[in-house]
Amino acid sequence: MVNLIWLLMLLAGIVVAALNGHIEIVTDASLEAAQTAVTLAFELIGLMAMWLGLLKIAEEAGLVALLSRLLRPCTRYLFPEIPRDHPAIGSIIMNMSANILGLGNAATPFGLKAMQELQTLNPRPEEATPAMCTFLGLNTGCITLIPATIIGIRAAADSTDPTIIVGPTILATGFSMVMAVVFDRVFRRFYGDNRR
Repeated sequence: MVNLIWLLMLLAGIVVAALNGHIEIVTDASLEAAQTAVTLAFELIGLMAMWLGLLKIAEEAGLVALLSRLLRPCTRYLFPEIPRDHPAIGSIIMNMSANILGLGNAATPFGLKAMQELQTLNPRPEEATPAMCTFLGLNTGCITLIPATIIGIRAAADSTDPTIIVGPTILATGFSMVMAVVFDRVFRRFYGDNRR
């Protein structure tokens, strides 16, 4: 559906430019946008490489295991059906760590790994488990303390104050995470696990 909307907007822009006799504007804008996208991507490579490297070092150094032990009470509350030392907990924590740092691209592989690990506990593979639903809510609404990618994009776009978004980001994502946890608990209480 989104692709259709983008296609319609693109075609409408081309038609309006052609009707006004300024079709060259479409070509110029397309080439300029492509150049800007490539420049921005190259400027973000360093930022993403640094954070992905730090997360990999943290994982290899045993920080995931340490974080798992520290966050065990929280993960036990949020994911009561996952066994204590299951690999899904480590992947969930790494996904949340990347999200907290504002590294959505770095969080994605950990999120996929967490879902794969959660699927190993799933007695009905065609249906999502309550733990999968909880993780999806947390992944979508996770608090972001350092929106590193957005700060990098704003800096690459020559923003006068790229870090001005930190406060509003913490407020908005904090609220979304609280709501994700609240609604997860509400749905679990009212609907329970009908899979048993």
